[in-house]
Amino acid sequence: QVQLVESGGGLVQAGGSLRLSCAASGRTFSTYAMGWFRQAPGKERELVATISRSGGVTHYADSVKGRFTISRDNSKNTVYLQMNSLKAEDTAAYYCAAGQPYRSSWPFTPVDWGQGTQVTVSS
Repeated sequence: QVQLVESGGGLVQAGGSLRLSCAASGRTFSTYAMGWFRQAPGKERELVATISRSGGVTHYADSVKGRFTISRDNSKNTVYLQMNSLKAEDTAAYYCAAGQPYRSSWPFTPVDWGQGTQVTVSS
């Protein structure tokens, strides 16, 4: 199984930007489609974005479309989530997840999870 560690979260003002990183351990990173999820207190965990194994195909939740960008660098075993024009509603713990090996990024079925990184957007 792949081990994932998120970083880059923090406190930002509405309208600001943050870039989250997810570092993966292992030699098979490129075999996994990757995704970002988020979970706010009292709410269910929701899918934010996914990216295919090669990075050529991405999908976004409607709530973040046009504001967030998912990308990956397989040479660095890292997936990123660039978040722009942040809103208070984006406040949540953000989790990186690896999909099933050799499977498409959509639909996305998470198999391994990171511990999460907190993003707090102040109004």
